[in-house]
Amino acid sequence: MSRVLAALPLLLATPVALAHQTGDGPPTWGTAWTLSPWVLLPWLALGVLYAAGLARLWRRAGTGAGIDRLQATGFAGGMLALALATIWPFDAMGEWSLAAHIGQHMLLLALVPPLLLAGRPAAAIAHVLPARLSARLHRATARLQALATGGLGTATAAHVGVMLAWHLPVATTAALQNEAVHWVMHASFLLAGLWFWAALLHRIREPETGVGAALVAIIAVMMAMGFLGALLTFSRRVLYAVYGWRAPELGLDPLVDQQLAGLVMWVPACLPYIVGGLVLARLWLRRAERRATG
Repeated sequence: MSRVLAALPLLLATPVALAHQTGDGPPTWGTAWTLSPWVLLPWLALGVLYAAGLARLWRRAGTGAGIDRLQATGFAGGMLALALATIWPFDAMGEWSLAAHIGQHMLLLALVPPLLLAGRPAAAIAHVLPARLSARLHRATARLQALATGGLGTATAAHVGVMLAWHLPVATTAALQNEAVHWVMHASFLLAGLWFWAALLHRIREPETGVGAALVAIIAVMMAMGFLGALLTFSRRVLYAVYGWRAPELGLDPLVDQQLAGLVMWVPACLPYIVGGLVLARLWLRRAERRATG
C-alpha cells in the first residue's frame, strides 16, 4: 500500500519531468490535450446554451427561480469534470497510465452525469430556443425521462455491464489501439451514467416513487465496483499487458499503477454513490414517518 501511495506524487509530477519528450511519447501537462471537434463542439455548445438559457430564465423570473444556484453550480461542476475527463488531462494520460484511464472512466460514469442532470439542462436550454423547438425538446426529454425512470433495473444492468465489459483487458487494449473504439467506449460510459443517474434522480425528486429499489441499485453498483477495484488492487501480476510497457514510460511500476487504479475505483469513485444512497435513505425515512403520522 505504501508503494501505491508513494506513486501518487510521481504520477502528478511525471508530465513536468517529461516536458522534453515529444512525438509519440508520454504527454506533458502542456501537451496532454485532446482537442477533438467531436468533443469540443458539443461541450462548448452545451455550455453556451445552458448559460444563455439560465441567464434568460433568471432575468424573467428572478435569480434562483426554476433552477437554483446550487443546481447551476452542480452543472458547472459537471462541465468541468467532463472537460477533465475528455479534454485535459485524463484522456491523454490514460493512454499511458491505467490509474488515469480508470479515473477518466469513473468521472464519466459516476460524477459527470449526476452533476449535469442536477442542473436541469433541458429546462435551462428551453428558455433560449425558439418556442416551437423548445416544445419539441420538452416532448423529447419527457419521453426520454419516462424511458429512463421506468427501467431502473435495466439501467443498473447497463451501468454495471459497461463498467465491467470495458475493463476487460482485451476491450481496454482495443480502445487504446483504435480511435473509433476509444470514443465509443467513452460515449458508452457517459450514456450509461446518464441513464442510471436519471433514474435515481427521478426517485429523489418525485415523492410518490419508491426509493427501496434505488437503494438496492446503488448497492449493486458499489459491489461491482468494489469487486473490480479489489481485483486490481490485490492482483500480484499485471493484468493489462499494454500498460506493462506504457506505465514505465511515465516512471511508474506497472503493478503499482494497476493497484493505484484499483484504489481509484474502490474509494473516490464510490463517493457519488454513497452520497446518492444517503439522500435516498433520508427520503425513505421521511416518507415512512409521514405515512406513520398521517
